[in-house]
Amino acid sequence: MKWKNIFGFLMLYCVLPGSAVAQKKVSEFTIVYNSNVQSTASKNGPAYTATNTNYIKGNMSRTETVSGLASFSLIHDASAGTAVVLREVNGQKLLIRMTAENWQDKNKRYEGIRFTNTSETKTIAGYKCIKALGTTHDSLNIVVYYTRDIIPDNKDYDPEFKNLDGLPLEYELIRGSTVISYTLASINLNPVPASRFDIPKSGYREMTYDESKKLNQGG
Repeated sequence: MKWKNIFGFLMLYCVLPGSAVAQKKVSEFTIVYNSNVQSTASKNGPAYTATNTNYIKGNMSRTETVSGLASFSLIHDASAGTAVVLREVNGQKLLIRMTAENWQDKNKRYEGIRFTNTSETKTIAGYKCIKALGTTHDSLNIVVYYTRDIIPDNKDYDPEFKNLDGLPLEYELIRGSTVISYTLASINLNPVPASRFDIPKSGYREMTYDESKKLNQGG
């Protein structure tokens, strides 16, 4: 699999102790996953590993994906529907602005997705989690363990799980022989600084969403 396609597929310390508590709606939290890309046909180990951090504060969210090869950040304003993508690859820094229509186009694969609960459960970081299955209209399979003990107020921060009745703590994205696995590294329910959502005013080359799509297609 080309690194370009892996990036496209992805663009996609404080673990709370103790047992699960009563259902709680939260407007601010930070959740960190470790992720890796693996081909079920390969015996050579993960092709790609990264750390994925999600900061949520009210209607604002920031998702960061960092690996040894590149870093991506996506800042989303759920109230306006707009977003900004920051990409750093091979020393090149790009800032991509997205309108609400662009955001919908980027995430159209998740429209209408519904999750079916299974009877399987397990405990992750002290939270009881239910295993659920979902499939997008373009045949991306999602296997997720989620808890109903934490309900994000902002369900738009992760379009994959907008229709999920809880918070995903572990999940896999499966297409053919390629599996992207996300395992929980930490979750923190403390307030998130507003500065996390500041947009850089310099240091990045700006381009439109349509320009970025052409760049990805031609890279």
